[in-house]
Amino acid sequence: MDFQLTPRQIECRELARAFATDELAPGYRQREAQGFIEPEIRLAMGDLGLIAPEVPIELGGRGLDRLTAGIIAEEIAGGDFSASYVLTVGSLVGQILADHAPADVAADWVPKICRGEEIVGLGLSEPHAGSDVGMARLRACRDGNGWVLSGAKSLSFCLEASAVVVCARTTDTDARGKDMSAFLVPLDLPGISREPYPDMGSKAVQRGAAHMENVRIPGRYLIGAHGNGFSQVMQGFDFSRALIGLQCVGLAQVTLDETWRYVTDRIAFDQPISKNQGVSFPLAEAETLLAAARLLCYQTLWLKDAGLPHTSQAAMCKW
Repeated sequence: MDFQLTPRQIECRELARAFATDELAPGYRQREAQGFIEPEIRLAMGDLGLIAPEVPIELGGRGLDRLTAGIIAEEIAGGDFSASYVLTVGSLVGQILADHAPADVAADWVPKICRGEEIVGLGLSEPHAGSDVGMARLRACRDGNGWVLSGAKSLSFCLEASAVVVCARTTDTDARGKDMSAFLVPLDLPGISREPYPDMGSKAVQRGAAHMENVRIPGRYLIGAHGNGFSQVMQGFDFSRALIGLQCVGLAQVTLDETWRYVTDRIAFDQPISKNQGVSFPLAEAETLLAAARLLCYQTLWLKDAGLPHTSQAAMCKW
């Protein structure tokens, strides 16, 4: 077992860390207050190859391993947690389209995601059900060579996304997770309205709902096999759980580093307060927990890169 990062991984880590420190951290409070991430930020991350770097080169990515994608997400989150969602959503949706969309659809949309030109959201949950994504009410009915969708989906980047990948029922069944297909839905089509949610935090991520009323899409926007889209989309979540875990680790590490600096500089009773065990011991414990969480996320991504089972590890990452 080799715990040494490759020269390429170290290069990507340093590139992402420099961008997070110089470009993201100074403006993260402003982005949270304004409620969106400037397109210039997305374009800059895309220009550096930080968005969906694991996507094949021919589709606009860098053809890197998933572990490197996680290392990049960890560093970007240290500068702006909300901005790191551009990477996570881009990786998850980019891989779904690259693996399951018709070739012409993938060639049209995936490079735009990697370049930061467009955000394609992922709409699995619905306002009525929350995380119970298998109980979708969004319906898709055949209409000649196309489909007509009616219902609602929740997603991040609700106001900025140009399109969304959704799972919809294609029969009258209400069985959990059954007869559900995946579709790419451009969000500028007639019959679509957007509803932002009044979030308590991470407002720059713009969580909200896309409401669809008799929205017509072409047949080529069916993603994957008819009736099997739900299971195909869900396969990508083992990957995204590790990425989200590293987002949290990256932000927590910055907070912990700032705390160490403070308790080292803060003098009370003629000595730094870090000399007090009641101060230093909890921080040492936090370092231990973060190191364990990071290694678990890294292991999950390494297993995915190796083509090995990693669902259990991904679930532990989520916890």
